[in-house]
Amino acid sequence: MKILMIGDIVGRPGRMAMARIATRYKAEGRADAVIANAENSAAGRGITAELAEELFAGGADALTMGDHVWDQKDSVAYYDREPRIIRALNLPPGCPGRGATTIQTPKGEVTIVQLMGRTFMNSTVDCPFRTIDDWLKKNVRSGQMILVDMHAEATSEKVAMGKFLDGRVAAVLGTHTHIQTADETVTPKGTAYMTDLGMTGPCDSIIGRTTDSILTRFITGMPTKFEIASDDVRLHGALLTLDPATGRALKIKRIEEILSKPER
Repeated sequence: MKILMIGDIVGRPGRMAMARIATRYKAEGRADAVIANAENSAAGRGITAELAEELFAGGADALTMGDHVWDQKDSVAYYDREPRIIRALNLPPGCPGRGATTIQTPKGEVTIVQLMGRTFMNSTVDCPFRTIDDWLKKNVRSGQMILVDMHAEATSEKVAMGKFLDGRVAAVLGTHTHIQTADETVTPKGTAYMTDLGMTGPCDSIIGRTTDSILTRFITGMPTKFEIASDDVRLHGALLTLDPATGRALKIKRIEEILSKPER
C-alpha cells in the first residue's frame, strides 16, 4: 500500500498544488490514498467546509488540522459531521470533531491520528505522549496501519514522539514548521519517521506569506497583515510504502513536486 502524505497546504496556491499532484499520483497508481495537513488552507488560517470539500474533490482522502483548527468559526460544526477531517486527539475533552479516523483504501484500512505538541505552541492541549499511549491501549489491533501526524514546533518533541511510538505505529510524520526536513527513515521496528513534511504552497516567501509583510513585522514589531505569496509553488511531503499484512512501514520517500518557479 502506498500513501502520499502532504505537508501543510497554504492558501489557494497550496490547494491547487495538492489537487494537481494528488490526482496525478492516483491516476498513475503511485498512491492508493492521499492524506494532507490542511490547517492553513483558508488564506493561511484554518479551513472552511467549502474548502475542505474542494480538497476532497481534488483527491484528498483525509485531512488533518493543527493549531489553527478553530480560526474559521463557521467550520466548527463541520468537524462533527465530516469523519474525514481530524483535529488533535489531545485537545481538551468536549472539543468538537475527532482526533482519529479510519479510511478505506483499495488495499485496506488506514487509521490516521493527529497529536499537537506543547513546546513553544500557543494551544492548550493535554500531554500528547500520555494521550496517544492511552488511545493505543484502547484502540490498537493486530496488523492495524496507524499514521500519526505530530503537529509541533519543537524538533525535539517530534523526535521524542517518534522514539516513543517506534514499533507501535506505521508512521510518525511531523507538520507545522513548513520547512521540509531530510531525516526520513524507517526504523528496524517498522515505523517510518520524518520530522517535518514541509509546506505545500508558495515557497518564494517566508513560510507561505509575502516576504515584505513578514520582514516588516520582524523589523518594526508592528501588527501587519500577512498576505499569502504566489510564486514558486511546490508540494512537499512523503510517500509511504506500507505492509497491510503487518501494519508496518517498508519505505519512506521524501517528495518535492515543483509546479511553478519564480521569474528571475
